Amino acid sequence: MRYNSLFIFLFFLAACQNTTQQDQRAVEEITDPELVFNSDIIRNPVTAEPKYVDTVNVAKLDFKIHSFDFGAIEEGQKITHEYEFTNTGKVPLVITNAHSTCGCTVPEWPKEAIKPGSKGKIVVKFDSMGKAGPQSKPITIVANTYPSETMLELVGLVNAKH
Repeated sequence: MRYNSLFIFLFFLAACQNTTQQDQRAVEEITDPELVFNSDIIRNPVTAEPKYVDTVNVAKLDFKIHSFDFGAIEEGQKITHEYEFTNTGKVPLVITNAHSTCGCTVPEWPKEAIKPGSKGKIVVKFDSMGKAGPQSKPITIVANTYPSETMLELVGLVNAKH
């Protein structure tokens, strides 16, 4: 019985040390782009336990502008704007979703991975039919970044049809 307790203690001690080694790998900086694995690209740092969040080895969305003011338009006009960005992170950027709070604002995003240092664009189309008055349309981009959501905004004034 005494040996069984010792065996169980040593087993748990070894298991705890193994976890520590894995935890250290999770926060090491990736310096060679050839060593990037699919699991590094698709991991979502926001869902990780707080002590395991990796904010170094993630993709980073760097937009030229986060908010675009389309000015004043007449109701029924359609606006299209391209939000240009660069992946300034260490791994390829994968955008998994882009959405707005209204069906009148529709974002389109690149479906392929964007390599570190490469550029891309989010194209947002706004249909002003039935939307008279001041407009502020948030666009949420979900990607393998930290935090996982990036906000853009489309603003302007829609003059009612007469």
